[in-house]
Amino acid sequence: MEALQPSGSFKLRGIGHACQHYFSEGAKRFISSSGGNAGIAVAYSGRKLGLPVTVVVPETTSKRAIEAIEQEDAEVIIKGATWQEAHHYSLDLTDSGSVYIHPFDNPLLWTGHATIIDEIRRFNLHPDAVVLSVGGGGLLCGIIEGLHRNNMSNVPVLAVETEGADSLSASLKAGRHVELDGIKSIATSLGAKKVAKAAYDWCHKHEVVSHVVSDIEAVDSCLQFSNDHRILVEPACGASLAALYNPTDFVKDKSSILVIVCGGAAVSISQLESWKRELSNKANSTDAKGRSADQQG
Repeated sequence: MEALQPSGSFKLRGIGHACQHYFSEGAKRFISSSGGNAGIAVAYSGRKLGLPVTVVVPETTSKRAIEAIEQEDAEVIIKGATWQEAHHYSLDLTDSGSVYIHPFDNPLLWTGHATIIDEIRRFNLHPDAVVLSVGGGGLLCGIIEGLHRNNMSNVPVLAVETEGADSLSASLKAGRHVELDGIKSIATSLGAKKVAKAAYDWCHKHEVVSHVVSDIEAVDSCLQFSNDHRILVEPACGASLAALYNPTDFVKDKSSILVIVCGGAAVSISQLESWKRELSNKANSTDAKGRSADQQG
């Protein structure tokens, strides 16, 4: 239940670990780029360590996420239409006294995220599958690292993405590490046009099953999860939940499934309901056009 982390998502595990490491090496300032959750985690870590933080976010970042970053006393700069543009700008800001905290592509983050599996092991739990969401692939790298260091390398992983933010799926289909033309999903926390190379490589060394769901499936799963557990999560997290609320063949024969509820702080019930109305109207409009075309044919 990573949604219950102080920053609202699993990001704090890896980012907190990385920030502590760089702090011990003399870092004076943290700079990061984020669509929301990573930025909140860096801001939280910087405040706890007493260091200033600057987070560069793209224009698609929600007001709620920006406010959450600022509430941790961090500076927020809005730059670019996508995370990649914010990322490149943040690199330009990084100088000799500051350290750039990448939101997903850093081995220190993966080691921190792997503590999820360390905890599972300590509680003597033995899942026969792990279900998680994939954006940039940091969580995937961490979970597989954790499985391997805890002698659980035979446990398969279902890697779930939303349509329009499915860079891992696209790479696996292409047979090479590719970049999407753009992000066309409301799950902006999954909005990396190119998954981390390490995540792609793991898919050839560990059993990883790629699965893609629609935005409306992700949103519906968020709403269902809020009814079941009274906890709000973002569509990026709803993607992995959708693989269970609408069971895939992968999970149907599994008896013990570990689901990483990765969380997300930038969401509200009203926003989820608004997304559902918009997506439902869009789907109905598409169906109507299709029926009209069939009738004309």
